[in-house]
Amino acid sequence: MLNFFAWYLLMTLLGWLAFPLAWRLFPALADRGFTLARALGLLVWGYLFWMLVSLGVIQNDSGGLILTLLLFAVLSATTLWMVNRGQTVTDGETTVHGPWSIVKWLKSNSRLVITVEILFFLAFAAWAFVRASNPNIETAGGEKTMELAFINAILRSPTFPPHDPWLSGYSISYYYFGYVMTAMLAKVTATPGAVAHNLMLALVFALSFIGAYGILYNLLAAWQRRNSEEVNHEPIIGLPIFGSVFLLFVSNVAGFLEVLHRRGIGWTGQPGDTNFWTALGKLAHRDLQAYNFWTWLDILHLNASPSQPFRWVPDRFIWWWQDSRVVQYYVLAGNFTEIIDEFPAFSYLLGDLHPHVLAMPFGLMAVAFALNLFLGGWRGETNFRFYRLPVSPLHFVSGALLLGGLAFLNTWDILIGFALLAGAYVLSRVREAGWTWKRLQDLFAFGVPLGLLAILFYLPFYFGFSSQAGGILPNLEYPTRGAHLWVMFGTLFLPLLIYLLHLRRSGKRLANWWAGFGLGFGFTLFLWVFSLVLGLLAQLKMPEFAADYLEAQGYVSTVLFSFATLLRRLSFIGGLLTLLALLIPSIAFLAKTDRAHPAEESGEEAPSSPVIVSAGDTRTSIFSLPPTAFIVLMIFLGAVLALAPDFVYLRDLFGKRMNTIFKFYYQAWMLWSLAAAFGIAVMLRDLCRAWKWVYGIGLGLLLVVGLAFPFFGLPNKTNDFQIPAFRAALDAARAAGNPTPLRTAAASAWTLDGARWFHDIYPDDAAAADWLASAPLGVIAEAVGGSYTGYARISAYSGQPAVVGWVGHEDQWRGTYEEQRQRGEMDIPVLYETNSWDETLAIIQKYGIRYIVVGTLERNTYRVYELKFQRYLVPVFQSGNVVIYEVPAGSEIP
Repeated sequence: MLNFFAWYLLMTLLGWLAFPLAWRLFPALADRGFTLARALGLLVWGYLFWMLVSLGVIQNDSGGLILTLLLFAVLSATTLWMVNRGQTVTDGETTVHGPWSIVKWLKSNSRLVITVEILFFLAFAAWAFVRASNPNIETAGGEKTMELAFINAILRSPTFPPHDPWLSGYSISYYYFGYVMTAMLAKVTATPGAVAHNLMLALVFALSFIGAYGILYNLLAAWQRRNSEEVNHEPIIGLPIFGSVFLLFVSNVAGFLEVLHRRGIGWTGQPGDTNFWTALGKLAHRDLQAYNFWTWLDILHLNASPSQPFRWVPDRFIWWWQDSRVVQYYVLAGNFTEIIDEFPAFSYLLGDLHPHVLAMPFGLMAVAFALNLFLGGWRGETNFRFYRLPVSPLHFVSGALLLGGLAFLNTWDILIGFALLAGAYVLSRVREAGWTWKRLQDLFAFGVPLGLLAILFYLPFYFGFSSQAGGILPNLEYPTRGAHLWVMFGTLFLPLLIYLLHLRRSGKRLANWWAGFGLGFGFTLFLWVFSLVLGLLAQLKMPEFAADYLEAQGYVSTVLFSFATLLRRLSFIGGLLTLLALLIPSIAFLAKTDRAHPAEESGEEAPSSPVIVSAGDTRTSIFSLPPTAFIVLMIFLGAVLALAPDFVYLRDLFGKRMNTIFKFYYQAWMLWSLAAAFGIAVMLRDLCRAWKWVYGIGLGLLLVVGLAFPFFGLPNKTNDFQIPAFRAALDAARAAGNPTPLRTAAASAWTLDGARWFHDIYPDDAAAADWLASAPLGVIAEAVGGSYTGYARISAYSGQPAVVGWVGHEDQWRGTYEEQRQRGEMDIPVLYETNSWDETLAIIQKYGIRYIVVGTLERNTYRVYELKFQRYLVPVFQSGNVVIYEVPAGSEIP
């Protein structure tokens, strides 16, 4: 409880310290960056601390943290006082800068300020309670052990880059910025790593909650400003909550399907029956035995007969796990392989503190940065040597800092962050001068220096970073089935498609449908041809690889394989048509402007592509309503992200598009959820009374479907929020005459300590890890085994660097194998099993081992010859059958 309030107070302080900087960075947003201030403060403070430690200016300790926090406060205050203290005009409104303008704004926007503060506290407390109901950092079913290992390693590292907890002598080769932020908060508040893991997840949830709320608030404020005839309109406080709900709670359709399946609805027929579903199933893949809806849908577990008696509540063991695997993947030969398609509600329910979750508040900040740019908040001039950009240097530098931070947080996210900023810049230029070929020049003039500066800001990270990524491979055989795509995104597709239809049917928004259909189909054709060319190049350059690939697909002939892939694409055409239904209108709306004679600053006349509006014609393009154009940009980018993996994927150690689908769909969900929430809010404000009732009923049904996953999943994952356990503990405490039964029962039922499970199940190992956590830093040797097992437990919980930990994870992080496999398969077994002290000493000296752990896992994994350790080393810790031997200093080694 004390740790929770310490984190809350620290983040609140950080938010208020950052608000002057946010105020200056977001002049075009109605909230002036208030909803993003906490995330902005954490980003800038984290960057200053990480960079100064990496450069050796300060140490990774509490003194360095306090110093950089003070430095950040000075930077924020200086930005407020020294930069542009006059006035700017944004979208026709005058904005006054300076410290007193902040006070005036806070007074006039007190409702927003109070609402955001309440929402942040409630979101943080609510998800901290969820984590307290299910805090365990376990080895199976997720990446929590890895994440804890990183947090503890960063807490123990005196400098950066931090040491790799599972490969001694190396630094972490991963995008670890989020774990640095976690360790910073933990160190300042004296929070243990296993508690910080759960608190950070709750914090990221809360930051994302108010971030999504703030983005929708700003979008609706801009929309209201352009649509309302009132000069002093009331801010829309309630509707922005849809942004938070659709991002964090609304889920895919699978949760609702789990309910229907458990109830036995639609489960008819018998295996071998021939009917409509049988014929439809043959289109999916040749071996699909479909005889009803569920077998045709063919989602793992849902295609099996439900247990009886039928119920309304899903009760299959961790049924919610399958809802992140709804895209089913079969090679042409019929073999199945897993695809991951997470969505935010699943991520927070699972509880992994993985980079794609840690990056979410900062991905939302990228959306806000782009919106601010599009609305004119970046106005100014940046003078490069050869040209000038019409954006202010402060905003340009800040945008690069954010983009680089996204790459350091979760490298994949820089793609969408860059696309948002570059797209917003180009569209802002279109607003001013229409579509011309010069927009391509604008794109490069803005994007190239922005990308280079983003890399330069985080250069120390790239020096020690290696990756498993190895280029682009073609996806020839498996586009996403339309049915699976709708199960994945159906709760977002419906509001998005209805909103686009509303734009089209309103009769007031112009669209270039020739450009929409031409570029939409052209882009799809380009991706298809590109994938075919990549496949041809692979066959020419790597004939053995191509032959093995064809054999795995069940074909020998390239011609027959190509024909089979074409048939599959045609049978899965529903997915492509759905994405085109989003892509084509978004392009059509963005391709049309209503400027009669746009001209560039250079004086050259723009071509006649922008429409000339005749007298009395009330039609306008979406550029006359800036939030709408920005929303359409988000819909377009989401469609591109979802469409690309149907044709290409990034090459990695998995050898399939699993990771590409995972990352791209996740980013698409973020964009589409915000766009869907905006569309819903606008429709509820725009429609007449009768249609508003119809739309409201439909929205209610949609929410029933979309919220089924968290509604049933949260109690399942948390054992009904541990309320039964609390009641049982309370009854036991009262029966025992405990003087404080409520406190005792609450402490028994709820905790944020993710290590409590480890202490309860493996008390001797936990005691050893605790001892090492406070022992001097040194390399440890412990048993080596597979990922997602109990191996590497001592290094994970202590933060000490092991000779080697989870080898498979090291393979993924580094894209190499030899070093970790030599250690795990050769040297560590010899260290424990040999009876030769010379061999043992050689391995100790090779890796600089200081501590050797001999416990249950070591004894069960190896034929440990412990006598040599007892003879030559010093036993410095013992609990049960777990012993830690320390190697004497170099000159004292026998």
